[in-house]
Amino acid sequence: MGQRKGNGPAVRQAVEYDLVELVRLRALLFENLGSHFFSPAAADDDWLDALAVVLKEQLTADAVRILVVDGDDGAEDRGLAACGIATIEQRLTGPHLRNGRIGHVIGVVTDPAYRRRGHSRSIMRGLLDWFGEREVARVDLYASAEGEPLYRELGFTNHPDPALYWRP
Repeated sequence: MGQRKGNGPAVRQAVEYDLVELVRLRALLFENLGSHFFSPAAADDDWLDALAVVLKEQLTADAVRILVVDGDDGAEDRGLAACGIATIEQRLTGPHLRNGRIGHVIGVVTDPAYRRRGHSRSIMRGLLDWFGEREVARVDLYASAEGEPLYRELGFTNHPDPALYWRP
């Protein structure tokens, strides 16, 4: 059963049963980015099979968190409404990175049928809590124009590189 904070949707950690839907949502993320870089015209779908293999391995990895929100359309197999993937990387420490732990939000995506319901916000809060529990020094992400207002509301600011970051 998912965890619910406040009035937001129930968020839960993904399990192996979710793999097909995770691949579907990840492909949707790249379709929505709409640039040649993310979705080249000559691309085939082989990457989806490789993605399924990597996601299956990552579902139980300590340095990876995959959170999902279930669909609510009443069908027996509701699928997923949204997902978010995050990783933690251990880097060398430095004056700007005291413990060397950097979090990365790899992607948050919501199925178009479920948008504007707070799913991305709930997933991001869950990921930020996870990063905080693991005492990361900084969280990086790349934001779409549509997602940037949410990330800024959650405390992300301009990064010296063309990225955003958050400090817990």
